[in-house]
Parts: sequence; structure tokens; C-alpha cells
Amino acid sequence: MVSVFDVAAFIIDQLGPITAMKLQKLVYYCQAWSLVWDDTPLFEERIEAWSNGPVVPALFEFHKGQYIVDSIPNGDPEKLNKNQKETVEAVLVYYGKKSSRWLSDLTHMEDPWKNTRAGISNDERSNREITLESMAEYYSSLSPDF
Repeated sequence: MVSVFDVAAFIIDQLGPITAMKLQKLVYYCQAWSLVWDDTPLFEERIEAWSNGPVVPALFEFHKGQYIVDSIPNGDPEKLNKNQKETVEAVLVYYGKKSSRWLSDLTHMEDPWKNTRAGISNDERSNREITLESMAEYYSSLSPDF
């Protein structure tokens, strides 16, 4: 299985430098749609429901303190197979031009993040995991215009 770093490196190769928040949301949506379209997780790293939306803590530790992320030296985009690249590219076509704020707001309206943060105030820290099952269930119920 590829890592979140490989996926992030592929995204940056495709889009160029992007904000850390946008990168986090895009890897989240890549994971979600891989679960739906490919019936398998894209990467194994944990996703948590933070106040600004879904975050992969392992990726956050890499880019902490950076507003713009322009490279992921520990990621290898060539590790993604053809099918994985097609999934990520389709996600980028749909979500890639959206702002980080728009993506964050969207995740706040969706069940995986909302249900994981149930009972937690918007500004309160949380490390609750957004499960792959909750993502697969929710996103498989949508009919995206991909």
C-alpha cells in the first residue's frame, strides 16, 4: 500500500505548491473516493476529525508550521499504480480548484467529520478517528459529478 506521503507528493506534482490545509483535505477526499470506487483504502495512515476538518496527523507532523507545501521529500508519487493515479486525478479534477476554506467548510457539512465530532465544540481539539467504514458508507451514498 502507498503512504499518505506518496499520495501527497503525487498531488503536489499535479497541482504545484498548495496550502497545508488544502493538501490535508485533498488526501482525505482521495482516501474517501478510493474506498468507494476501488473498494480499498488508498493509504493506511489514520485520519482524525480536527476542528478545521479531517487531518492526517502523520502528514501534519511533516508540514507543521508551513502555510504552503511545495514538496514531500519522503513521498514517491511513482509508487501509485495506474488505478490509484486515476482515482487521485479524478478527485483533483473535482476538488483541486476549490479553496482550502471551501474544502474545509464542505467537510464540516459531511457526516464522517460531523458524526466523529459529535459532542465536541467547533474550537475544541480532538483526536477522534474518522473511520474508513464511516467514509465508505457516506461517500458511497453520494452521486458525484465526476
